[in-house]
Amino acid sequence: MDVITLSREYNTLSQEKKVFSGNGKTVMILTGEASGDLHGAGLVRAIREMDQRISFIGAGGAFLRKEGCQLFLDIRELSVMGFTEVLGKLPSVLKALKTAKGILRNRRPNLLILIDFPGFNLHVAKTAHRLGIPVLYYISPKVWAWRPGRIRTLKKRVDRMAVIFPFEEAFYRDHRMAVSYVGHPLLDGPLRGLSNDSGNIGKTGKTIALLPGSREKEILMLLPVMMEAAKILRCEKPDLKFRISVAPSLDKGLVEHIVGPYRSTLDFDLVPEGVYEIFKTADFVVAASGTVTLEAAIAGIPMVVLYKMSRLSYFLAKHLVKVKFASPVNLIAGKDVVPELLQDSAEPRNIAGTVLDILSNDARYGLMRKELDGVRRLLGEPGASGRVARIALEMMS
Repeated sequence: MDVITLSREYNTLSQEKKVFSGNGKTVMILTGEASGDLHGAGLVRAIREMDQRISFIGAGGAFLRKEGCQLFLDIRELSVMGFTEVLGKLPSVLKALKTAKGILRNRRPNLLILIDFPGFNLHVAKTAHRLGIPVLYYISPKVWAWRPGRIRTLKKRVDRMAVIFPFEEAFYRDHRMAVSYVGHPLLDGPLRGLSNDSGNIGKTGKTIALLPGSREKEILMLLPVMMEAAKILRCEKPDLKFRISVAPSLDKGLVEHIVGPYRSTLDFDLVPEGVYEIFKTADFVVAASGTVTLEAAIAGIPMVVLYKMSRLSYFLAKHLVKVKFASPVNLIAGKDVVPELLQDSAEPRNIAGTVLDILSNDARYGLMRKELDGVRRLLGEPGASGRVARIALEMMS
């Protein structure tokens, strides 16, 4: 469903007065990626536990929809990666911006909550600021990593920051912004009670999870090289099994098209139920750099992190990004806890060799699990969604 169709559907519902219920306040919540959709849903749930009269509209996906948020935009229309790849989505992005700003003017929600996705969200925040609608930014743009000039834009358009990494609080305080460190929302989810037996280092028939990402471009870039690496691994260790995550925002047909040719040579299954289901049985993870690497870290599963993008995007990233590491795991730890194979290094033989080096070295495997536990402790305590919910209610009061 495209942006125009979604917008028309929203307007029809509004005219019929079916979008909102009760006499409570309204929150607009905007995210553009699968992880933001998940964390946004947790926040909606936490706010509703404190005040059931509040209604939600926004941009998101299956998780926000399940929580009763009336979506005027599906994130599949916006989800892109890299600097150059966004150009192909530009018409959809511009239409979505027009829709979001129009709803701000017509509905005047009591609060705008932004979740990451700064290229889109900061434009909407400008309109909200002009209309006097308070703006809460939950899960900060990575201004400490690249495009530091955005801090000036944030100061003009955002009333409050709710950040999920400890070092971010000091960064925003130094720039004289109202900020609260709330902890990481992943600690509120199913990972808290996850039981994983991957610590049995010597066991045979290990299971390797392949997590190629939640965007179409990521799948096209990473899943083929992951499958080729799996083929090499299977030749070296015939008892290996593979589980492939299929994010809810993805077209399963695309994934089937890529993995189909390998069904006769590899023992694997597709898992659309989410990474938590995979983590229950995974001994090792090969993952696209992103939130999922933190999820694997919390679950205590050793991993290799990959990332590829267009050559122009990678060239620009190398010159613009100011941090040493690509993966959140290593960023939080401040050191090389997990191997990062980026761009040309993310090729099948290199991936397979790195995985084999770790799986065949009990000491290295055990040390990685220990260091991942340290990363988990650095993320703070559970309750992030509740802390942000209290901030949101305070801002609406």
